[in-house]
Order: sequence, then C-alpha cells, then structure tokens
Amino acid sequence: MSQYQPLKSFIGLLIVSLFLLTPCLSVEAVLNVGDEVPNYVRSQITGIDLHGQDLSKSSIAGATARDANLSDVDLHGTVVTLADLKGSNLNGINLTDTLSDRVNFQKTDLRNAVLVNMIASGSSFAGASIEGADFSYAVLDSDDQRNLCEIAEGTNPVTGIDTRDSLECSDRGIGYKPPMPGS
Repeated sequence: MSQYQPLKSFIGLLIVSLFLLTPCLSVEAVLNVGDEVPNYVRSQITGIDLHGQDLSKSSIAGATARDANLSDVDLHGTVVTLADLKGSNLNGINLTDTLSDRVNFQKTDLRNAVLVNMIASGSSFAGASIEGADFSYAVLDSDDQRNLCEIAEGTNPVTGIDTRDSLECSDRGIGYKPPMPGS
C-alpha cells in the first residue's frame, strides 16, 4: 500500500460527500448555444412534462423528478444515477444502456419500458408497474430481480420480449438466459 493511499481515499470520500450534500438546483435545464441535449444534473424538476422527447445521451444525475411525465422519452445512453423519480410516469421510456444506479423508481409506471443493458444496482423498484417492460441484460440487485419476478407479466411492444424472460424469472429456480445479441 502506498503512503498516499489514505490521502487518495480521503479525497475520494470528500468529492462524493460534496456531490451528495450540495443542494439540488431549482432551475430547469435549457439548451444553450452549441448544446445538443439539455442537462438536468442535480436539477429540481418535480412534475415536469417531457413526454415524447429525445433526451438521449443527456444526464439527469442527482435530479429530483418526482411525479414527472417522462412517458415515451428516449433516454438511451444517459446517466440517471442518484435520481429520485418516485411516482413518475415512465410508460414506454427507453433507458437502454443507461447508468441508473441508486435511482428511486418507487411507485413509477414502467409499463412497456425498454431497460436493456441498464445498470440499476442499488436502485429501488418497490411498487413499480412493470407490465411489458424489457429488462434484458440489466444489472439489478438480486432482491429487486426476485421481487420484480413476482409481478412480471406482459410482452414489450417494441422488443417483443416477455417481461418474465427478460428478468430471467423461473418457476423452478433455474434462471432463463436469453441468447446474446447476434448469436
């Protein structure tokens, strides 16, 4: 162990603490000249209506977006980490290839959502509606995966994948593994 390791650990902890303890901004993000997509990092966007917008590759990290309408929004390739989406309408949202760790998805409407390759470790899905959602290759906590399997039903209208299959649910304790793309 190097003599600087304790200092590196302290600096890392300090940076994370500053991010978590800095109050959320109260402004809505807007496009500035030269920006391709708006940025909602640490924004207070509770109740916002972004229905049907293409926000791919934007960021809503650390944002508070409770009771927001994000239905049919394209957020593929985004960073959603540490966001609070409790009670939001995410029906038909595209969260493919997102970093969505430690996100509050409690009581959200995730029906028909595409969550392929999403990293959602440390997130909470308690009370979420997931009929027709596609979680293929998503990284979920094992408790979340088991709880979601108890309510999983339907087929995603975009991908054609059954929700139970995408969550690798099984009635016999043997997980289902869909084939890798291109195989």
